[in-house]
Amino acid sequence: MIRIGICDDEEAVRDSLRFMLEKILDEKNEQIVYEFSDGQTASSWIRKHPGEIDLLFLDIEMKTQNGMDAAKQIRQHDKNISFVFVTGYAEYVYEGYEVEAMGYFIKPVTQMQLEQLMNRVRKRLRISDEQSTFCFKNSDGTYRIPKSDILFLESEKRQVHIVTTNRTYTIYAKLDALSDNFTGDGFVRIHNRYLVNSNHISHIDSDAVTIFNHSLPFSRSHKKDAVAAIARNLVKES
Repeated sequence: MIRIGICDDEEAVRDSLRFMLEKILDEKNEQIVYEFSDGQTASSWIRKHPGEIDLLFLDIEMKTQNGMDAAKQIRQHDKNISFVFVTGYAEYVYEGYEVEAMGYFIKPVTQMQLEQLMNRVRKRLRISDEQSTFCFKNSDGTYRIPKSDILFLESEKRQVHIVTTNRTYTIYAKLDALSDNFTGDGFVRIHNRYLVNSNHISHIDSDAVTIFNHSLPFSRSHKKDAVAAIARNLVKES
């Protein structure tokens, strides 16, 4: 799923861009999920909901906060979101490189420009999904988050809690079914309830590992293999 946001202080511009995008989006896998009328609202919302938007179209000249400043703030909290600037002026194009913008369109945007852009976005996110991100859905929405941000996964009855550096997500799933998604990414099963990211382990003792402020126990059945796997991963990182 590719989730798209549009940020422009002119409703007519938002409507026009949405209309053109809807003509080329795959209804099953791509959708416009949020619209913002100013940069400040967009940056504030994404700060609280990192990973919920994959692609954000940003106007640069807006009243309360311009799109370039908003993008710089958003980038501090969401390293994976892709930006496309839509503006009436060409003077900001080089500044867009600072936030790794995928595109910079001078108004009016054409249908061909959007089609070419979406092809690049699809390719980038497909590669990203395969290599470094974990995608899942819960009652709050659909998420794509970097595996490197995940501290550990905890199984509790029919749910799995995905604990990251910023927040915890809960999904209905079995930990056994999710484990294959993390093969070869430094994740180690230390217990029937815990799959941990060895890159975040700060301490290991005879009974548990410490990740940030979390002390997670080894189970007897997993301890020997888990300790060996953690050691191998730590050697790879050094």
